[in-house]
Amino acid sequence: MTDYDDTYTESQVIMTAVKIIAPFTLTYGLFMTFHGGDAPGGGFQGGTIVGVTVLMLAFAFGIDPTRQWLRNSVITGLVTGGVVIFGAIGLGMIALGGEFLEFYKLKAVFDIKPKWGLEAVEIGGISLIVSGVIISLFFTMAAGFTPDRPSGIGGVSGVDDDAPDAAEPEVSDDD
Repeated sequence: MTDYDDTYTESQVIMTAVKIIAPFTLTYGLFMTFHGGDAPGGGFQGGTIVGVTVLMLAFAFGIDPTRQWLRNSVITGLVTGGVVIFGAIGLGMIALGGEFLEFYKLKAVFDIKPKWGLEAVEIGGISLIVSGVIISLFFTMAAGFTPDRPSGIGGVSGVDDDAPDAAEPEVSDDD
């Protein structure tokens, strides 16, 4: 049991609302990701909505239980997998004799519409990177600033609580 107030309170209203809303936001995020090549949306917007759905679950059911449910290796795998897919597709276009992410080489070499190269980058690369980065940034920010880690980086803030108050340097309004 912690001896500090982590401000998390269990609310049945919020938990029930999130249980109802989360499947819809996840579905909408996936729709935005998969449908974004032909309509408004895309990997960035869809990945953001999917990532925020996880944040919504963390706010409703607690950050630590959500962090335990969604391990760091999964989040790292999302980001790493997205970067690998993005890079592999881009370098694949170079291997086909074009520029980085020049999808018109798909038409010339494989008789595949260039649109499918863009879809692969949007769905397989960008959406995974964005959702993973949003989730990892949230968990990173949520991990800091407890009484035993006041600096947020796991160490002490450099201020000795037992020492007498040192004089603060004056700051001029002229600066």
